[in-house]
Amino acid sequence: MTAPTPIRGYTASKDQLLARLRRAQGQVRGIEKMIDEDRYCIDVLTQISAIQAALDKVALGLLDGHARHCMHEGAAEGRADEMATEMMAAVGRLMKRG
Repeated sequence: MTAPTPIRGYTASKDQLLARLRRAQGQVRGIEKMIDEDRYCIDVLTQISAIQAALDKVALGLLDGHARHCMHEGAAEGRADEMATEMMAAVGRLMKRG
C-alpha cells in the first residue's frame, strides 16, 4: 500500500508553478541559443533578468503557500516559532545574490 501524497502549501497552485518553471526553462534554452549565436551582451543580460524575475514569482508563490498552509499547520502543532525561523532562513537565502 502506497502512502498518500502529502498536501503541501503549493498544492492548489501546483499547475501554475509548473507552467512558470516550464517557461523559465524555455527562456534558459533561449539564452543558450543567444550565446551560441553570439548575440549582443546586453540582450542576453536582459533575458537573464527576465528568468530571475520568473523564478522570483515561483519562489513567492511557494512562500505564500508555505505561510498560508504549512505554517498554519505548524502553529496548530505548537511549532509556530520553528516554522517562522525556517521560513525566514529560506527568505534570507532567496535574498542573497551575487
